Amino acid sequence: MKTQARVVVIGGGAVGVGTLYHLAKKGWSDVVLIERRELTSGSTWHAAGLLPLFNLSYSVGQLHKYSLELYRGLEAETGQNVGLSRVSNIRLARTQDRLDEYKYYAGVARTIGVRTDFLTPIEVKEIWPLMETGDIIGAIQHVDDGYIQPADLTQAFATGARKRGAEIYRNTTVTAITQKPNGEWLVTTDKGEITCEHVVSATGNFARKTGEMVGLDIPVIPVEHQYIVTEQHPLIMERRAKGLPEMGVLREADSSWYMREEAGGLLLGPYEVGAPCCYVDGPSPQSEYELFQEDLDRLAPYIETAIERVPAFGEVGVKKVYNGAIAYTPDGSPIVGPAWHLKNFWLNEGHSFGITAAGGAGWQLAEWIVEGEPSVDMMGVDPRRFGPYAGRGYLRQKTEEAYAKVFSIHYPEEERGAARGLKRSPCYDRMAAKGAVFGTVYGWERPGWFAPEGYALSEADLAKPNVLVNENHAEPEKDGRIREKWSFRRSNAFDFVGREAKHVHEKVGLLDMSAFAKFEISGPGAAEWLDQILTNKTPKPGRVSLSYLLTKRGGVRAEFTVFGIGANSFYLVSAGALERHDSDYLFKLVPTDGSVTLQKVTTQYGVFVLAGPRSRALLAKLTETDLSNASFPWLTGKMISVGTATALAMRVNYVGELGWELHHPIEMQNYLFDLLFEAGAEFELRPFGIKAMDALRLEKSYKIIPREMSIEYSAYESGLDRFISLKKGDFIGKDALLAWKERGAGNAFVTLEVHDVTDADARGSEPIHIANELVGRTTSGGFGWRVRKSLALAMVRPDLAKAGQALEVTILGERHRATVIADSPFDAANDSLRG
Repeated sequence: MKTQARVVVIGGGAVGVGTLYHLAKKGWSDVVLIERRELTSGSTWHAAGLLPLFNLSYSVGQLHKYSLELYRGLEAETGQNVGLSRVSNIRLARTQDRLDEYKYYAGVARTIGVRTDFLTPIEVKEIWPLMETGDIIGAIQHVDDGYIQPADLTQAFATGARKRGAEIYRNTTVTAITQKPNGEWLVTTDKGEITCEHVVSATGNFARKTGEMVGLDIPVIPVEHQYIVTEQHPLIMERRAKGLPEMGVLREADSSWYMREEAGGLLLGPYEVGAPCCYVDGPSPQSEYELFQEDLDRLAPYIETAIERVPAFGEVGVKKVYNGAIAYTPDGSPIVGPAWHLKNFWLNEGHSFGITAAGGAGWQLAEWIVEGEPSVDMMGVDPRRFGPYAGRGYLRQKTEEAYAKVFSIHYPEEERGAARGLKRSPCYDRMAAKGAVFGTVYGWERPGWFAPEGYALSEADLAKPNVLVNENHAEPEKDGRIREKWSFRRSNAFDFVGREAKHVHEKVGLLDMSAFAKFEISGPGAAEWLDQILTNKTPKPGRVSLSYLLTKRGGVRAEFTVFGIGANSFYLVSAGALERHDSDYLFKLVPTDGSVTLQKVTTQYGVFVLAGPRSRALLAKLTETDLSNASFPWLTGKMISVGTATALAMRVNYVGELGWELHHPIEMQNYLFDLLFEAGAEFELRPFGIKAMDALRLEKSYKIIPREMSIEYSAYESGLDRFISLKKGDFIGKDALLAWKERGAGNAFVTLEVHDVTDADARGSEPIHIANELVGRTTSGGFGWRVRKSLALAMVRPDLAKAGQALEVTILGERHRATVIADSPFDAANDSLRG
């Protein structure tokens, strides 16, 4: 065994070997893989091998798309048959909401180059003659989809990697992983030690055990998944004898199962409510080709619906029941990318659809390691999207929930009920008393919108369809009330959100944004360091600036509001959802000479956004500080007294109205809340939620990561010119950004007015066309209540980014006329902000 390598990949399943293959393919031949038993002896061996392209996540969709394209040519490249069966995949719809989900997904698929077809029940019956179609209203088909043999795929990866110089050590157990003072890793095994520059953890069910070796609480716990293989059926054998094509993979989403042919019989895989997590502390050291005892009682409702849909399934005996572990994360998407706070330690874990993702995840992770950046926006699978709150108890609830909801309709407003209430700002109960309907971000409870007192939806309002998967709302309140029905169209919250937005515009509103990520930076080198890493000039004391951390290629990695406390003391604020992501990059960039001190202070400070034309009069009633434009202009900040409390008041907000962000000691929050609402009665102060904020920011063309800003777009393509100071010296990505600009942009940011919208606005990821040519994609969308227009923010071909340009946006399968309009359709001159 080698004692030195550039990369050590730990884990010999399809994901791990796929990563090794891609590292070698990138030209890094000095790479090794360590597997404790035989290749594929973990979850890979019992995987059903399905290759579902369907996924609403842009990141996951790109990985799956690449995998299928790769698998088609892998046998020719390696000489190893991978058992690829391109039999197509058909997803059935029994409800309009399900069909809306498919229509929305079809738009996402179009933007990334994945073909989808919609089928009528008659067309479905022609492909799947053994199926009953009486209650089907439609279906979506991936003609390029199908299944593969997982063990054969893994061996093909191994062959391809070995041909390029990679080595694989089987029956070798990793016993310790430590980092040397020089940053190199020492991987200790029962066969010896290997020193390496990078370590990749692709250990599947062992992820948490691997994490323990390096001090990581990896947010992955496996869940038991069962599937049933039947004896041969005469009708299927008859079809084979006639040379008829295989009927393909059938997915009855509304009954939460998949089915396909298998060796002349049928294979049924349900995703049931109540499937337990397993291997919470990791498998035993002896684990190999392991299965659990089957539990068919748990599958009974799903088996019944399968027999109703495909009577032939009930006409043959059961040949084998597989019950094996599949790794899950809290949201069901994998974690692919760098580990937080560790240099050159990489995670490729939590793959609930690992066979589908193995190729794409290995491709992008290898790019990340070798090139320093992935080429695809990986925010949807970044390991740092979860924080320290995602511990063992949280994971048990969330992974079981993620498994049970694999086939749930994933509405845009979907808020899952497990492990809720974990992180609450002090004013939570007060917001709840005012009617807050909460959502979550990074574990925080945050008001989404506010319902009137006593408001509730009736059973008739909810109109739940008679299907197994029929949840179209969040968990009921403690008193049983249900206040929001989810939809891909305008939901029942639409008008209430509109009232909040209009109230902020006309009077004054308060928004709790305590979930913001917050950092304090100080030290003799603080100002110089910020100048070296961020795009904008470091603000002078009392000033506020917006600045960006770029990738080395000139894409946008993170956004920060920067406040100058003193000459070498700063306060940074970024998106709450990206706290671990942003803090990880900052901490890894801090100089090692002690010249800069960085502290994460998120939970030390709460944040209230006070906005609207009456905000100055209200705040002036509570402070002695002069709030006039002359004394307190836009984009400045001051420590002020509010009653007897103190707060950093920053004249900036995300809604485009006169107002302040009040950053206050968290222990003073309820005092401030009560004081503001007591004093605000005469000004008609009301709370507003994140949905109203989002509607208001669309009217200002304000951008967010990873929608309008991404590693895939240059900072100039995202329209960030005024936040980039080229005169202040070098900063991360500057040269690459200028080179990108020199060679020409591939995209341009625009604001669109979408015409003839009645009940469904753009959401983001809808395709944009001229005639039948794809020319861009929306990044965000919604209704602008101040301008009374349906709006979308988008990336389009640069030659089309001119006011008046006519385009078409496809929303839920319907094409709508759209016109490029000037950015900031509300108050382009910022008169309200400066008022």
